[in-house]
Amino acid sequence: MGRYAGKSFITEIFGILLGIIFLIPFYYVVSNSLKTFSEILTNTSALPKVLQFQNYVEAFEKLNYVKVFSNSLIITVASNLVLVIFCSMAAYMLVRTKKKISNILFMTFVAAMIIPFQSIMIPLIKTTSSLGLLNSIWGLVIMYLGFGSGMTIFLYHGFIKGIPVELEEAAIIDGCTRIGVFFRIVFPLLKPITVTVIILNSLWIWNDYLLPSLVLQDPELRTIPLATFFFFGQYTKQWDLALSALVMGILPLLLFFFAMQKHIIKGITSGAIK
Repeated sequence: MGRYAGKSFITEIFGILLGIIFLIPFYYVVSNSLKTFSEILTNTSALPKVLQFQNYVEAFEKLNYVKVFSNSLIITVASNLVLVIFCSMAAYMLVRTKKKISNILFMTFVAAMIIPFQSIMIPLIKTTSSLGLLNSIWGLVIMYLGFGSGMTIFLYHGFIKGIPVELEEAAIIDGCTRIGVFFRIVFPLLKPITVTVIILNSLWIWNDYLLPSLVLQDPELRTIPLATFFFFGQYTKQWDLALSALVMGILPLLLFFFAMQKHIIKGITSGAIK
């Protein structure tokens, strides 16, 4: 027993040290967001001498935080909605349609995951410009659907293969249509992987800078990462305000993650029981 207790103790110590290492960047961001600009330049590692909450007030006003927050929220929620609906339906058909074309389409989606964005950036902007999707939130949502489909379909595909087909056959015998089978029988069983998909895509979409910077030119359409970038000018870098803006950008995502954490645990448990 002592040997196993010793192994457990070492594992716990290692986990705590690893957690501390991961928290170091958060310490630097939060502590320096509460300092004056000169204090940041003097010593970035030290705790603030006087807490400068005025940094947050000023950053809130310069960011137009309510507007950029609402833009980021609309883009993230809408993108997640279309990704979950379309990709879960696509993955379901790819799994249940036992044809060679299904395997080819699935491998195409998986292969698309390894294509670097930079290689298609210029053709993408030319195409979206000709379609009138530039400088549009909904155009950006369509692009996120395209770029996020590969990973999302891959995750749903693996999970749906574990759902017994007998459940669907019983529903069809009772008179349920194919669409009804998916939304009434299959989709509720996808809750564990749906939560995972939403979290992963939210982390990506909320923090994305490159694609919105190419698509959204109107200042009224800026997301939080785009607005934060404007604290870094050609000749000045307002680190005190930029770090405060970063904290205000990270905080909603952290709250969302902690709120969804219990659903992840419930989802894993229900998936194990299933």
